[in-house]
Amino acid sequence: MSTFTIYPAIDMRGGKCVRLFKGDYNQETVYGDSPFEMAKSFVDQGAEWIHMVDLDGAKEGRGVNHEHVVKIAKELQVNVQIGGGIRTEEDIAYYLENGVKRVILGSVAVSNVEFTKEMLKKYGSAIAIGLDAKDGMVATHGWLETSKVTAIELGKTLAEAGAEVFIFTDIATDGTLSGPNVEATELLAKETGKSVIASGGISSLEDITDLSKLYASGVSGSIVGKAIYSNRFTVAEALACVKA
Repeated sequence: MSTFTIYPAIDMRGGKCVRLFKGDYNQETVYGDSPFEMAKSFVDQGAEWIHMVDLDGAKEGRGVNHEHVVKIAKELQVNVQIGGGIRTEEDIAYYLENGVKRVILGSVAVSNVEFTKEMLKKYGSAIAIGLDAKDGMVATHGWLETSKVTAIELGKTLAEAGAEVFIFTDIATDGTLSGPNVEATELLAKETGKSVIASGGISSLEDITDLSKLYASGVSGSIVGKAIYSNRFTVAEALACVKA
């Protein structure tokens, strides 16, 4: 039986591991100089997946920290999903050919729905759709812009086009340790009928327990970032919590 999956997060900027507060590039904390060493510590604790974000890439619209991602995918026994700056089929193919398990389309899923549908047809579940919402509306380009479409509308459209996995972030909670937006996450899973990974705001093992109870509704996992970096709990403890 499949279980609720924990995705420890590594956000990269300038080759370092960082966390932003509510996606603000001016509110950054550096947590480590080596994404590889950080990933290794997560794998040593039992992580089966790692969620990586190329923050420079998200802003610039092209891969900037891709060498770090590929090194981890090739040298560690772990599944990697990567988002940030993936705008073309070349970007997608590059990662998938170099050992990455899943590629996340975010901004391009809003700006170019037809391209996204084509990629879903071609690569299937190797593509996840990143829906980052600000007051329910999808935000793009490193969260610097807000679109005119709701997360649920876009989710339904892309689910019909073959999307199997969504990553839902409520920007208001991201990097704040204020608890995840459980209701919005569950609603997206119910409305799309697909697998939704929760992201943003996880502050405690209780938050993980609350989300894992929604597994039957389609909430299949949780990305955990700041809570790990600020020592609220370890990756090993999060994994144990889900097993319990």
